[in-house]
Amino acid sequence: QVRLVESGGGSVQAGGSLSLSCAVSVYLDNRYCMAWFRQAPGKEREGIATIHGDGATNYADSVKGRSTISKDNAKNTLYLQMNSLNPDDTAMYYCAAGRQWPCGMGRGAYNYWGQGTQVTVST
Repeated sequence: QVRLVESGGGSVQAGGSLSLSCAVSVYLDNRYCMAWFRQAPGKEREGIATIHGDGATNYADSVKGRSTISKDNAKNTLYLQMNSLNPDDTAMYYCAAGRQWPCGMGRGAYNYWGQGTQVTVST
């Protein structure tokens, strides 16, 4: 059974940084994409970063240049480093996994989801 558990969220001031982690209960082979999504109150859940099993990454424009997605296969863990945070980054952040190529930002392609971790950015 595939289980994803996020951690690392919290409250941070604008301009600060956060590192999110997502522990995966089983090894997912290179055919899987992993992704970070976020959902702000009253908004749709949006994909912000993806990484394929071969290491290829993709970012939404909203986080490009100030975020890095990475994974440690030995630890079955996905990461998201976010810098230069601003209040628009306030949201619940979710990790997700799905078997696809290429990795997309749409929710429908991801079968497995974590419960989310809250990130709040204050001015």
